[in-house]
Amino acid sequence: MSETVYNRIALLRAERGVTRRQLADALGVHYQTVGYLERGEYSPSLYLALKIAEYFEVPVEVVFSTTPFPRIGERSA
Repeated sequence: MSETVYNRIALLRAERGVTRRQLADALGVHYQTVGYLERGEYSPSLYLALKIAEYFEVPVEVVFSTTPFPRIGERSA
């Protein structure tokens, strides 16, 4: 069983025109942490995951998942 946490942080940042540094500053983390999160090299604490969702004003399930998100343009089964 994989413990990978998938996320849409890069997509949400791009949609809103937010840099990694801007997001990191808003969250109180180092900008490299945002990069690690986006690449799946680091799984956030529950607190950080909730802060990210709060920042983007979306439910946490929109940002994070235990299964891969469908690619843009793919139909869901």
